[in-house]
Amino acid sequence: MVKYIIKRLLLALLILFSVSIILYFLVRCMPMDYFDIKFASAISSGNMSEEDVLHIKALYGLDDSSFIGILKGYWSWLSGFLRGDMGQSFIFPDRVEDVIKNKMGISFGISFVSLILELIIAIPLGIKCACNQYGKLDYTATVLCMIGMAFPSFFLGNLLIKWFAVDLGWFDPMSGLVSSNLPQDASFMARMLDMLWHLVLPLTVFVILNIGSIMRYTRTNTLEILNADYIRTARAKGLSEGKVIYKHVFRNTMIPLITMLTFTLPTLFGGAMITEEVFDLPGIGQAAYKALNEGDIPLIMGYNMFIAVLTVVGVLISDIMYAIVDPRVKLA
Repeated sequence: MVKYIIKRLLLALLILFSVSIILYFLVRCMPMDYFDIKFASAISSGNMSEEDVLHIKALYGLDDSSFIGILKGYWSWLSGFLRGDMGQSFIFPDRVEDVIKNKMGISFGISFVSLILELIIAIPLGIKCACNQYGKLDYTATVLCMIGMAFPSFFLGNLLIKWFAVDLGWFDPMSGLVSSNLPQDASFMARMLDMLWHLVLPLTVFVILNIGSIMRYTRTNTLEILNADYIRTARAKGLSEGKVIYKHVFRNTMIPLITMLTFTLPTLFGGAMITEEVFDLPGIGQAAYKALNEGDIPLIMGYNMFIAVLTVVGVLISDIMYAIVDPRVKLA
C-alpha cells in the first residue's frame, strides 16, 4: 500500500506539472487580460498610450506574449507557486491564496449540504426503482431525473427566482447570503435563519441537477447485484426480501458509490461558477468566474491548480477507499 501511494504521488506531481503548463499557456493566449480590459477606455480616450500599458504589464511579467516570454512568465509563476505564493489577485485586494481560503468555506458549506440531501434522496430512490424495475415509480423517477439533469444551471436558477422570488415573493430579495434590510444588531440565530432562507433556492438547484446521476448510478449497480448468484442463494435459503435488500444488496451497492463520491472532492471545495453567479453567492466559484471574465491571471491559475490538486487527491483517495471496502482489490 505504501509503495503504491508513493508511486501515485510521484505520478500526481508529473500530472500537476503538465496541467500547470497547459493552463498557463491557455491563459496567456487569451485575447485580452486584466490590464487590456481595465485601460481600454483610457487608451481610446487618449489618456494612456499602449506603451504605458506595456510598462505596467512588464511589472507582472505579462508584456511579452512570445513563446519565450510566456515561458519566462511561467517560470516566474511556478517559482512563486512552489514557495506557496500564488501572487496578488488583480480584482481582489487579497493575495490569491487568501481569496481561495476566504471564499472556499461558503462554497464548501453549500456543496456539502446539497450532497447530503442528494444522497438521502437518491440512494433509497435508486434502490427502490431497481427493486421495482420497469414499474410506475421506476419510469416516473427516471423521467424526472433525466429532465432535471438536462436543465442548464443558469436556466433552472433563473426559473426558480422568477417563480418563487419575483412572482410569489417568498424569497425576495433573492441575492447574496443575507438580506439587505437585516438589522445590524440582529442576533446570531436571526442571521443564521436569514442565511438558510437565502440558500433554499441554490440548494434546490444543486439537488435537482445532481440527484439524477446518483440515482441512476445506484439503480444500475443495484440491478447488477440483484442478478448475482449469491442473491438468488440468499432468497433460496428463505431470507425475507427486506434482509436480502438491506443486508446484502445495499452493502454491496455502496462499494462503487463510495468510489464515485471521492470524485466529489473538487466539487465540494471548488464551488459552482454559474449557480453562484446566478444567486450572487460570494463563494470561490463566483470569484473564479469574475477572474475569468476580467482576465485575472494569478487568480485563474491559482483556482485551477487548486481544483487540479483536489482532483488528483480525490482519485488517490478513490483507489485507496476501493481497496478498503472491497478486500478483493489489491493495490500494487
